[in-house]
Amino acid sequence: MGRLLSIDYGTKRSGIAVSDPLQIIATPLRAVKTHELFDFLTDYFREETVDEVVVGWPTKDDGSPTNNTPQVEAFVNRFKKVFPDMKLLLHDEWNTSRLAVQSMVQAGVKKKDRRKKMNIDKTSAVIILQSYMESKA
Repeated sequence: MGRLLSIDYGTKRSGIAVSDPLQIIATPLRAVKTHELFDFLTDYFREETVDEVVVGWPTKDDGSPTNNTPQVEAFVNRFKKVFPDMKLLLHDEWNTSRLAVQSMVQAGVKKKDRRKKMNIDKTSAVIILQSYMESKA
């Protein structure tokens, strides 16, 4: 069984989280500059078995698109061309950034570290992945 990988796509940075090989626990992997994302994914897919990639789909609380929705859609289209054999799914990411900050506060992460956008991006990717795994159960 391979891992699940989630991506919280952003125009500047993208957070990445992965599951364990048994697909039980989601953990942050890293955040990368978005222009380096395909290089990172190529290397990661070469090293690890990944069954599915889950991309956070940005919507407003009423379900309408956000300003970032077209960029995510463009990323998804390119992903399908670059990795045609990889299973890709979209999962609602509404409110994940706020939830990421809340979970970091609850975990006792220092304010200085909570201000680092890379940490928020990684945590958002974990929340997307956890939510997806729970929806499969």
